[in-house]
Amino acid sequence: QVQLVESGGGLVQAGGSLRLSCAASGRTFSLFSMGWFRQAPGKEREFVATVNGYGGSTYVANSVTGRFTISRDTAKDTVYLQMNNLKPEDTAVYYCAAKMGPSSSRSINYDYWGQGTQVTVSS
Repeated sequence: QVQLVESGGGLVQAGGSLRLSCAASGRTFSLFSMGWFRQAPGKEREFVATVNGYGGSTYVANSVTGRFTISRDTAKDTVYLQMNNLKPEDTAVYYCAAKMGPSSSRSINYDYWGQGTQVTVSS
């Protein structure tokens, strides 16, 4: 079992930055690929970024390329999502997720989820 706790969300003006954190506990962190997803009101959950467990290779959605960066600190069992140049359309609840094996952009492949953290970007 893996427990995930997100933090770092909040209200920010367009063009601003936030860094989300996801602290993991319960299993060996390096075994898991980690992902960030988001869900806006009335919309389906969508992929944002992922990082695999061993090599640390990353992949981000086209909609956030050049603005968002995912990283992980194995010593702290934490994964981060650095969000720069935020836009109102980035407003959503952001979820951290974990899965064994290779990283994935499909939410259905993730076994463990955090409770989510709200990000609101004002225009």
